[in-house]
Amino acid sequence: MPALRDAGRKIESLRDKIRHHEHLYYVLDSPEISDAEFDGLMRQLKELESEHPALVTPDSPTQRVGGKPREGFVKVRHSTPMLSLDNTYNEEELRDWERRVHELTGRSEVDYVCELKLDGMSLALVYENGRLARGVTRGDGTVGEDVTLNVRTVRSVPLSIAKERLKKAGIPADFEVRGELLIPLSSFRNMNQERVSKGLSLFANPRNATAGTVRQLESRVTAERRLDYFSYMLLVNGRTFFDRHAKSLDALETIGFKVNQARKLVHSMDEVWNFIQEWEGKRESLPYEIDGIVVKVDRIALQDELGFTGKAPRWAIAYKYAARAGITKLEDIRVQVGRTGKLTPVAMLAPVLIGGTTVRNATLHNMDEIERLGVKIGDWVQVERGGDVIPKIAKVIDDQEHPHGTREFVMPETCPVCGTKIVRTEGEVDYRCVNANCPAKLRETILHFASRGVMNIDGMGDALVTQLTERGLVKNVADIYKLTKDDLLSLERMGDKSAQNILDEVEASKQLPLERVIYGLGIRFVGARTAQFLAEHFGSMEALERASLEELQNVNEVGPRIAESIAEFFSIAANRKLVERLGAAGLAFKGQKKERDTKFAGKTFVLTGTLAKYTRDQAKKMIEDAGGRVSGSVSKKTDYVVAGADAGSKLDKAKDLAVTVIDEDELDKLLG
Repeated sequence: MPALRDAGRKIESLRDKIRHHEHLYYVLDSPEISDAEFDGLMRQLKELESEHPALVTPDSPTQRVGGKPREGFVKVRHSTPMLSLDNTYNEEELRDWERRVHELTGRSEVDYVCELKLDGMSLALVYENGRLARGVTRGDGTVGEDVTLNVRTVRSVPLSIAKERLKKAGIPADFEVRGELLIPLSSFRNMNQERVSKGLSLFANPRNATAGTVRQLESRVTAERRLDYFSYMLLVNGRTFFDRHAKSLDALETIGFKVNQARKLVHSMDEVWNFIQEWEGKRESLPYEIDGIVVKVDRIALQDELGFTGKAPRWAIAYKYAARAGITKLEDIRVQVGRTGKLTPVAMLAPVLIGGTTVRNATLHNMDEIERLGVKIGDWVQVERGGDVIPKIAKVIDDQEHPHGTREFVMPETCPVCGTKIVRTEGEVDYRCVNANCPAKLRETILHFASRGVMNIDGMGDALVTQLTERGLVKNVADIYKLTKDDLLSLERMGDKSAQNILDEVEASKQLPLERVIYGLGIRFVGARTAQFLAEHFGSMEALERASLEELQNVNEVGPRIAESIAEFFSIAANRKLVERLGAAGLAFKGQKKERDTKFAGKTFVLTGTLAKYTRDQAKKMIEDAGGRVSGSVSKKTDYVVAGADAGSKLDKAKDLAVTVIDEDELDKLLG
């Protein structure tokens, strides 16, 4: 036993030294010892652990890489949704966002934190008792994939945090960190050079390389590619822990995480704009890709007050730098038919390299855009591409070196896929194919239905769907649930394991909630948020199908146009038959109906200041569940203003308009 204790002390001492030098090298970029000395420490630790396997722990530096290749990735639900950010592209839009922040919070002065918008992929790290328990991709924002084994290979991700560090930062032992996983440009170039030598296709850009690397089934491959991780958010029990965002970033740094040094706490939009301009000039000197600046409201109480839209926080905005551009020749314009039947003109370009990606196509949106640009086939055009934005034509080049084209584009009179006469509804810019059986619509409808944010059938991508539709194996989305392994094995490049994985994904999709099924139907104007409101209001597909126009318009955020679209969808016999088949296949047709009482029916509330007993979302939910409405501004139509600490101009306006002002206790009394 004394020998074992002695070995344990030596092992722990070596681990502490190695963690210290890993932090200096991979996080602070200031190594104190040579690579050979570091390798020597690691070799000693491996030898001691091999002699005493009972002393090996999951957070040992030797355990960053190892284990057998996995069969796949387990899906994990996030503690709170990992939402995307709304984008802005110029100073005017940025100041419009600032104006909305001031109006919604009732404050004329707001502090912001500016951070570089790293061009990688979002990743959540969950720590239990100070040790890394899970690494989860963003996924669809609600559910991601467990990639812990691969994350453990990233040297800037701590496998464990010393209790002393946590105590110093004032953070409990169970917490969550969110950040950006990326591949440095030097590693990206080395990776592509190696792929060239092996005759493999190149990665288009560092972001794609990062996503492909973290989903490798062999963690050793991930380790070789030298990913890096920058943290930008700290959560405890799914909520922000400190009262200011800047404090969270400092605390993350204290406990050993890599936090981007190019961040700044500012006190006005003028300072924000200066930061944006400064880093646009420095952008090319960075060792990694950025595509803009993220601006966040610093005070967490104000973040809570601002809340969220359906897909993004109102307290943060991404300023996107001007897209990278290139000049090339427009060789032709073809028409693409989408799942709603919309015809979109697409520019066919002479290949041009923009931001590391070869661009051959660019959207022209519609005939109005073609007329605005004055573009003709044969013109030389400037093409822009930024982030994940589809490449677009910015302008026609007008100089002597680039002669103009002469052929005008004319929208075809019939659908290029099925030959049906196309229509253009009065007052709309788009042309549409109205044939419900158009093959192009079928393919796009299935891709939408199977996509990550809808029924999440992993593996059912473009190539597979094309084969399924061309061979007549899938004629509508309900046919997905009739597919057999023999059907799939009859397709090109389909093996037994891949076929079984797809069938398993199809089966798993049956467990998704009612709102996903409603969204998957592809009803015009019904997105994910509206589908959720419909599911909560009606509680079942049957009730939604029977709903009248008046009943539909009683649903939150459903106006006459959306209601008419839903009613029109269910009025078509073929659509009702499709829904019936989906129900027979076992999809979720019942949800949890949100019963609302009428206590606050017709009453409008405004929330202001920092609430002590409830979060802003909790207070809003209680009011809405009681039949009331929560507004962001005070007017003569406001019935109650619920005021917390540090209430701003909304409270002043309520007093001016003689609106009833109550606190949380009085709200509780009204709720009974």
